[in-house]
Amino acid sequence: MSCLKLNNLACGYPQHGTKNSELLVVNQLNLTLNDGEIACLLGPSGCGKTTVLRAIAGFHGLNAGEIWLSDHKLADVNSAVPPERRRIGMVFQDYALFPHLSVKDNVTFGLHKLSKSEQNSICHEMLSLVKLEHLGDRFPHELSGGQQQRVALARALAAKPSLLLLDEPFSNLDVDLRRTLALEVRNILKQQNITAIMVTHDQEEAFAFADVIGVMNDGKLHQWDTPYNLYHQPNSRFVASFIGQGVFLSGRINKQHIETELGHVACDVSSSVSENIVSENTETHVDVLVRPDDIIHDQNSTVTGEVCGKIFAGTSTLYTLKLPSGTELLANFPSHLDYSLGQEIPLSANFQHLISYAKETA
Repeated sequence: MSCLKLNNLACGYPQHGTKNSELLVVNQLNLTLNDGEIACLLGPSGCGKTTVLRAIAGFHGLNAGEIWLSDHKLADVNSAVPPERRRIGMVFQDYALFPHLSVKDNVTFGLHKLSKSEQNSICHEMLSLVKLEHLGDRFPHELSGGQQQRVALARALAAKPSLLLLDEPFSNLDVDLRRTLALEVRNILKQQNITAIMVTHDQEEAFAFADVIGVMNDGKLHQWDTPYNLYHQPNSRFVASFIGQGVFLSGRINKQHIETELGHVACDVSSSVSENIVSENTETHVDVLVRPDDIIHDQNSTVTGEVCGKIFAGTSTLYTLKLPSGTELLANFPSHLDYSLGQEIPLSANFQHLISYAKETA
């Protein structure tokens, strides 16, 4: 059953120096989020993802479209349910805890209509959930960043929201803690069957946290899909280049294979080439997406790449390899294969999911 629906959503901001005119930062956005699903809006800075979150929360008006939550309309162009009546919780980037209140008082802040015993019961449940039951009497400044974020999560969940919104909640934490806390928060939300949307620009964080991810750019939703499909089956050139690491390699379709600098790649032309009309009687130039995991060390290959960069990552090493044409590729090799800068490596491509697009022209 769907929990959240956004229909043809558009949001804008007034343009300076122009009367009665707004610049749209979100335009014709549609998505559906099911009960219990955890989603993420991912995209570069300024793409409109935070504006979408603010519109759902009720902090930003609509220029067009509708917002529905569990079959109740929250907003359209002419009307809007106030934020405090939407049953939507929010976790902010800067935690937004009250510094003069204890952890317990922060968690129960929005529960003033309940009796004291009910407040204490919910507070104990929430602090146990985020594993902070022993810190209830402390104040925010006495906690670490990760602990403060857990308190913010406990406060948001205490009101039993129908939907939880998280605005880059881990961006103020160090890298290792961000990944760990993202997984912990995901487990808590799944345990409580909470539907949630997070905004982030960190792909690894999004992949670890979300069941479904929406890739945004220039105010539009390019693809709403699982992390696996975004990586292996991107539906546009932007998604293909934005998700993961990769380089576009020039190729030419010749019957049932694509000729590239790495050799012939057998393919089903109809399924491997997007945004292009392929004629049986003409050769079609394409750009083939080559990801680091597509490149293999192949002693039998006559194609070599010169090592011009390497990043050791423990279990693997990410190499930058320059082909004879000057094109640079990325390749992930097991860390026991150790090559020096300037060394030539024999290589070939093994595409499990071939992704190619019509050749871009200047």
